[in-house]
Amino acid sequence: MTRTRAVRAMLRASGRRPVSWADRYTAGFTAGMLALLVFQPVADLLATIGGQAADPSRIGAGLALLALGYAGYLAAARALGPVALPAPDAAWLLLSPLPRRAVLARTATILLVVAVVAGAGAGLALLAVLGAPGDLVPRLVIATLLGVSAAVGGMALAVLAQSSQTWDAWLQGAISVTVVLAVVAALLGAGAGRHLLVTAAHAPPAVGSAIAATCGAVAALLVRLAWSALGRIHARSLLAAATRFGGVAGAVTGLDPSLLTWIAEDNHWRARVLRSRPWPAPLSRRARARHTVLSRLPAAPTGPLALAWQDWRRLGRRPGRLSVMLGSAALPALAAQAAGGFGPVAVAVLGIGAFAVAASCCTGERRDADDPGMARLIGVGARAARAARAVLPMLVSAAWLTVALAVPATFGLLPGGWWPLGPLCAPAMAAGALRLARRPPVDHSLPVLDTMGGAVPLGLVLWACTGADLAALGSLPLLSALAAGAADPGPVLAAQAVCGVAVLVLFLLRAPRRRA
Repeated sequence: MTRTRAVRAMLRASGRRPVSWADRYTAGFTAGMLALLVFQPVADLLATIGGQAADPSRIGAGLALLALGYAGYLAAARALGPVALPAPDAAWLLLSPLPRRAVLARTATILLVVAVVAGAGAGLALLAVLGAPGDLVPRLVIATLLGVSAAVGGMALAVLAQSSQTWDAWLQGAISVTVVLAVVAALLGAGAGRHLLVTAAHAPPAVGSAIAATCGAVAALLVRLAWSALGRIHARSLLAAATRFGGVAGAVTGLDPSLLTWIAEDNHWRARVLRSRPWPAPLSRRARARHTVLSRLPAAPTGPLALAWQDWRRLGRRPGRLSVMLGSAALPALAAQAAGGFGPVAVAVLGIGAFAVAASCCTGERRDADDPGMARLIGVGARAARAARAVLPMLVSAAWLTVALAVPATFGLLPGGWWPLGPLCAPAMAAGALRLARRPPVDHSLPVLDTMGGAVPLGLVLWACTGADLAALGSLPLLSALAAGAADPGPVLAAQAVCGVAVLVLFLLRAPRRRA
């Protein structure tokens, strides 16, 4: 450890100016301002929760959302590394004779701080879901300990997974178990098992203290194992994590979030070898009689459909993404149950989810926007290519919206009869997704607007609204009717059908017939 500190001190002395009192003052002042900004919302939340029991109808949905958030936390930690180094340290210190654990100690400390902060937030969310029918302070301490233990233990498990395939399998199992627990909590909250959740929420603090102590002991054990495993993490894994970390840092500092999707996509396909099969040629009558299965396959796509076929193949090669997309259709129902009705929160989740699902099927359009030269060489008109590529996001968003509108009706959160509006919104979602795929990077040369809430960069706002504007405009009848609490979808059926189709047609007509 002493040698590592000496090397880092030498690097700082040769490459950077020494840290002055002004730098320390700036860092301390920033931390203090952040603490003041967080203090008031937390105080208001605790004042609202104190002495009040949670609504029994919302406990199940709240616990399900917390479990899904924790599963996302574990998945993000596994995808990012989580142990990563800056590019200079990865290039010079990682492969040096210095002890690897000493080189990674700073990163491990940062991960521990991030996990503690995330766990404290999760503990407050858990307390808001379960309520505090008795004394507030003991329940606040127990919830905070549970959240911190879960977050720290999950981060330690992700570190162990980076060092061993066996631990990686355990981490994937933990993510799957967490998703299953979320489903169980949602079903209990919506069915006859609601009294079990109410009993758990009103458990005495002694029971919560025992559970928190057990979780803390397990988290401490995982932290100890993770600290021992730091020296066994392979350099190849650390270099890959450093590359991902550099890309994410560049996207954040450059205020270009679109780079994050490309980073995730490239990381997924980089280490995979795809096996391609030639499309079956037309068969003769004799061969058709022998190969009945092959004879039923359609002909190979040609023209614009051949360009769109890559999106279909890409989606078919990732069954895990299809499962996540199908399972996420229950999020509007969970949001409605947690908020006490299908109000603006559930409507926002419905619109954002359908738009995100449609946007995930437009990789080919994004490739054309990033490399227009290749698109010109193909020789297919832009209008025909976009029309062919609109089919997949339209079908996927239609299926997602149908399920997302049918699930709340099944549990009595929404009047029946709204699900036919899902396919009617799909054309608008496809148009917005294609427009989103072709948006340029953030234009930071645009002016900054002075508003009541502070300075707002106009370039970032326009970038964020590109694509979402078409989807919102084409789905306005459905979203406005749901937000207003309409009970009968009949009056908006015709308006939604016209708006959805009109937005897609106008978007396709704006594209040139032939590429320039």
